[in-house]
Amino acid sequence: MQANPTQTESGGGFRRYFNRDAIMQYGVVWAFCVLILLGAIAYPGLFALRNIQNILSQSAPLGIVAVAMTFVLISRGFDLSVASVFALGAVIFANRADPFGLWGAALTVLAVTFVCGVINGLIITKLDVNPFVATLGTGSVFGGGAFLYSRSAPQVPDNFDFTILGTGRWLGWPISIWIMVAIFLVGGFVLSRTVYGRSLFSLGGNEEAARLSGIPVDLIRGSTYVLTGVCAGIGGMILASRLGVGQADMGGSLALDAIAVVVIGGTSLLGGEGAIWRTAIGLLIIATLTNVFDSLAINTNVQQVVKGIIVIAAVALDIYARRVRK
Repeated sequence: MQANPTQTESGGGFRRYFNRDAIMQYGVVWAFCVLILLGAIAYPGLFALRNIQNILSQSAPLGIVAVAMTFVLISRGFDLSVASVFALGAVIFANRADPFGLWGAALTVLAVTFVCGVINGLIITKLDVNPFVATLGTGSVFGGGAFLYSRSAPQVPDNFDFTILGTGRWLGWPISIWIMVAIFLVGGFVLSRTVYGRSLFSLGGNEEAARLSGIPVDLIRGSTYVLTGVCAGIGGMILASRLGVGQADMGGSLALDAIAVVVIGGTSLLGGEGAIWRTAIGLLIIATLTNVFDSLAINTNVQQVVKGIIVIAAVALDIYARRVRK
């Protein structure tokens, strides 16, 4: 008996989107869908507009840093200094807001954090220091610089405009969300639609092959650390603006949190694979989990345990997926 063509095509289409390879590739999307379904059941206010805005605005600094971290990890790099650069940007922004004004202070922060990124890039590419060791060391330097610059005291400006980035609104939505969305869109376009983005994937996949094909390996790799420096500065400015104060200990666990967001989204720690949309999903997973846990008054230690398990599962899944594809 001849199979019905419609049935065959329908079955083929179903298998195309729900076979093992598709589930492995888009598993993070299905996981997020399950999460928001369970989250909405546990916390009925999850989808309230104000709550959604709170989730996005509170996660904006982390999301901005995670975009740049995606570039670093795809190129098979690592940056542990972003938390210190983040804090340095926060204290400089708060300290310079009065004498320089909002935009003068912002430009100062961008210039300083740009230099921080250049320093990381030069140490890694020209001195050939392992990225983990290099950024661990520079993170200590930048962090110490933040404490020295602020004299270990909170920086509280009198400039009323200082809070615009963190608490201001445009078209009814926080400005911090607009900034984050813009950076995600630009990052996604650059990574997927430009020669620079393709060069990053080539570099992360096979550095020697990328070098032989004429890609300026050192320049491309070094530029990713400039991106993390600048994005960390932007994130630091937003958080300082929202809180109304800049402090040298603001970075906290930002570096590990950003790496966790990127890895949970499905970007490989081994380089050569990843996407900005994946980082967006990873950020939404972490932000939604945190929001639901906080709403249910779940102990922060328990939250840390759960997030740690998710990161381990994400890395294990990535390793398994690579083995399956081979």
